Amino acid sequence: MGSEEQSLGEKLLEEEETYPHPGGSVRVLQKGNGRALPFCRKICFAVGGAPYQMTGNAIGFFLQIFLLDVVQMEAFYASLILFIGRVWDAFTDPIVGFLVSKSRRTRFGKLLPWILFSMPFGVASYFLLWFSPSYTMSWKYSFFWYLMTYCAFHTCMSCFHVPYSALTMFLGGGQRDRDSATAYRMGVEVVATLAGAAIQGQIVGAYHVQTAETCRMMQNGTELNNTSPLVNSLNNTKWAYMLAAMVIGSLYFLCSLILLLGVKEHTGGFAPKDHLHVSYVTGLKLVMSHKPYLSLTFGFLFISLAFQLVQNNFALFCTHAAGLGNHFQHIIFVILVSATVMVPFWQWVLVKFGKKIALFVGLIWYIPPLIIIATVNGNLPVIIVMAIAAGVSLAVAFLLPWSMLPDVVDDFRAKNPHCVDLEPLFYSFYVFFTKFAAGASLGFSTLCLHFSGYRPGSCEYISAVAMTLKVLIAPVPITLLLIGLIIFYFYPINEARRKELKMELEGVVKSWEMELEENTL
Repeated sequence: MGSEEQSLGEKLLEEEETYPHPGGSVRVLQKGNGRALPFCRKICFAVGGAPYQMTGNAIGFFLQIFLLDVVQMEAFYASLILFIGRVWDAFTDPIVGFLVSKSRRTRFGKLLPWILFSMPFGVASYFLLWFSPSYTMSWKYSFFWYLMTYCAFHTCMSCFHVPYSALTMFLGGGQRDRDSATAYRMGVEVVATLAGAAIQGQIVGAYHVQTAETCRMMQNGTELNNTSPLVNSLNNTKWAYMLAAMVIGSLYFLCSLILLLGVKEHTGGFAPKDHLHVSYVTGLKLVMSHKPYLSLTFGFLFISLAFQLVQNNFALFCTHAAGLGNHFQHIIFVILVSATVMVPFWQWVLVKFGKKIALFVGLIWYIPPLIIIATVNGNLPVIIVMAIAAGVSLAVAFLLPWSMLPDVVDDFRAKNPHCVDLEPLFYSFYVFFTKFAAGASLGFSTLCLHFSGYRPGSCEYISAVAMTLKVLIAPVPITLLLIGLIIFYFYPINEARRKELKMELEGVVKSWEMELEENTL
């Protein structure tokens, strides 16, 4: 990469020194060698995104059906767990972001120690989320067990994912390097989504099929030995969920280890020591008043709501509305394979035509498949084709928002060069709104099922439940998607602005270099 391609990221620290300055010391970051990020470091960084996606999407696709059809919890209490847990998760992110920004820098950096110490607790709490301590415990104990383990897991994951997300700005290299590392990360995360859903789906799917087949036989009047086949199938399904949790938890540990061993955290910025840090409240006001950040965050909020509603209700939709309960895990697998394959294509599109164009084209493409999936009942070949088309848009939802956030942070840096160490706030509140969307969609959809007459463990087909699931799969997500696109229309950072940012950030660095030279003469 030539010197004309360099940005503030290429001026990141290898070491830190302090020199006297009339208005206070100047913390000077020694220049790196300006080389592009090594491929191996990008891959190790990208692998670190796998635990969040593997666990998050296994939970997103299967926790609702696990609580309703396996634990057989009342829909109202399941909705409370899903909503409270995700709201708790959302609020822990800004808190963790604040604690990360205020934590001391160690010889390993400021962010990596958080990832290291949160990882074992995250693995343990993930397994406990799918573990039933007693199959006969009352609804009160069951409710509090899953609520506590759900909140504990999300707390650990916040301590892992907030510093990991902020690590994007501290990898070294420049704007293109960060875009490239983000593309690798999104590719790995889509594969991780595929792996999480596939592992969970293939392990537990067969037992869901067995339960669905038993229900079908009961509906057809087949004589069964009381309810023992249904009970045995249910117990086998519970054990299958715990086995899947052990497999995914092991991959969580392995991917975290690769991240910790393969990535070196840099520090960055030239700034007067007396203006180096701002208070949390001041920093929050600066971040939340930055217009590009607000446009990106709220646009992403509505788009996340749309995708989360589809994800959370898809297994139930296939089981209770589309008559495809025997195939839902395979349809999910098709969607995620399609998304994985399309990530490189959308990376090419955003480089060739710009991020905003790629975002609009990719997300509008999502609307027709949703309409067809919701209106075609039981037609597996058609739904498979539409699942492939939906996966094309899912790749955009994975790639673009996270690829656009570093541009927003660079824009803030250019306009506020005296403020540093605010990256965790940008990323923590970005994740906050994403998780709030997930909590809202989970709680809302499960509550809708409660009022539509959904009964846990029932083999009876209920038309009101089927209609509710169809509405949650198409009309509501499409409306939310269109609102998000309207907000993104006003997003101010286009390709021309990205080029301006490079020059502005280089100017910031040069001004501090000149100040350093004047004060060391």
